[in-house]
Amino acid sequence: MKAPKKMLLLLMAFALVLVSACGSANSGNAGNATNKPSTENSGTETTEAKPVTLRIAWWGGQPRHDYTMKVIEMYKEKNPHVSIEMEYANYDDYWKKLAPQAAANELPDIIQIDTQNYAQYAGRNQLADLTPFLGNQIDVSDISQNAIDGGKLGDGLYGFNLGVNALGLNYDPALLKKAGIDSIPENLTWDNYLEMAGKAKEAGLFFDNGMRPEVFFGYYLRTLDKTLFNAEGTGLGYEDDKMFVDFFGMLAKLVIDGAVPSPDVLAQIKGAEDSHLVLNQGIGVWQWSNQFVGLQQVANRPLAIAPMPGPNMEKGLFLKPSMFFSVSENSKAKEEAAKFISFFVNDVEANKLILGDRGVPVSAKVKEALKAVSTEAQIQVYDYVAWAEANSSPMDPADPIGSAEVFKSLTSLAEQMNYNKITPEEAATKFRDEATAILKKNK
Repeated sequence: MKAPKKMLLLLMAFALVLVSACGSANSGNAGNATNKPSTENSGTETTEAKPVTLRIAWWGGQPRHDYTMKVIEMYKEKNPHVSIEMEYANYDDYWKKLAPQAAANELPDIIQIDTQNYAQYAGRNQLADLTPFLGNQIDVSDISQNAIDGGKLGDGLYGFNLGVNALGLNYDPALLKKAGIDSIPENLTWDNYLEMAGKAKEAGLFFDNGMRPEVFFGYYLRTLDKTLFNAEGTGLGYEDDKMFVDFFGMLAKLVIDGAVPSPDVLAQIKGAEDSHLVLNQGIGVWQWSNQFVGLQQVANRPLAIAPMPGPNMEKGLFLKPSMFFSVSENSKAKEEAAKFISFFVNDVEANKLILGDRGVPVSAKVKEALKAVSTEAQIQVYDYVAWAEANSSPMDPADPIGSAEVFKSLTSLAEQMNYNKITPEEAATKFRDEATAILKKNK
């Protein structure tokens, strides 16, 4: 009986060694088990996230840089496995840096993109389609389909809308009265605009700082049921050059007559602090609604927002994505990049720092929460965009590949007209020739 008992003890000892060995193997492999669910001290499975490094790039002024860095820190606190490298600059320097990165296939994981350059990058397969992340990594439960579709190009979603904007006149009511104008007409027309500009000149004021050619010519064409580009992006969307002549002839005359600053005077404006409105030398600025708060803060006095001129203002006006966050196609961390975008647009505390600087928030929950902490100027923007939503038409498709070159041509010709070096008729013909040569490459 002694031999079997000794064998039993040996078998029990061997079993204990096996159990111990299995436990040691799992412990020694902890560094390779980050994706394995753990049930320690929990009734549910959890996953320890692998370390990830994201690069994020944006343009803007110092206030935007400051709050964006704070939002990034908030995200890192909630997601300690994520490291984020930041790349930022002013608008012009930003694109100069991004272009060679794109050429080298080294774009940051998350890129801030504007509507002007969106198709250039998405159309060259440099941006990832975000559609698979919707409802997964990107929470869209409080975001309208219209807001999401602002980033669609063809069948893909290559940019996520960070906020919506509407065009209008940001102006100083006190300076308006100084020019002998009691108020902006409710149904403002182009004739009203010309009349007010004339009164401002008589009072020793500029009425405004002019209109960016590509933005406001596009608006004007929409009021005439036309578009700047055709639906295919292979040519211009209007056939009658009289539309060009009428619009730019009107604007050039204002500059030549001294009612609006000349290009050399405008070139001296480096920031909002240099604006003629801020310096009490100009009544208003035609611009996007998200720029109103910054202008009001610098001016440090009450300002107001008026809608665009008509007739057919409702046809011309549209809600536009202020800008997008896109994920580069070369990113090795697309899911984590998508999670950051979701945080940026949906987190209430983060948006208390952002405060609509990148457009009126697309999340209904965020928009509602911000009302309680918003300044009077911010509420003015929310109200104006809400009004514009009810008094506008769907926006045009994304600008086609080559649009940046087209806009460069248009800006150059507008400047020449403002210096009276070329007639609107000559500029119309030249613009059509140059734009056609650029856009026909898309056929």
